[in-house]
Amino acid sequence: MIAAKVIDSIWSTRKADSLVGLKFMLVEVLGGIDAGRILIAADTIGAGIDERVLICIGSAARRMLGRDDVPIDAAIVGIIDEDCKF
Repeated sequence: MIAAKVIDSIWSTRKADSLVGLKFMLVEVLGGIDAGRILIAADTIGAGIDERVLICIGSAARRMLGRDDVPIDAAIVGIIDEDCKF
């Protein structure tokens, strides 16, 4: 898993049928060699802007939705409650 901060929401009115109903957020990776990297992540838990979140990437992100046919690379799977330093 990767720690990230939600920086904005993504609106897409036209998208593949398998993406309909998914909420997308723009996240910035915190810490590590990918610090500062910006990703678009499917939000599975209702995270908000400025919240620090846990994301998973790759096939793990698709498994979080319970479907392998969804073309996503990242999913928000948790909200970080405790103040952590990255």
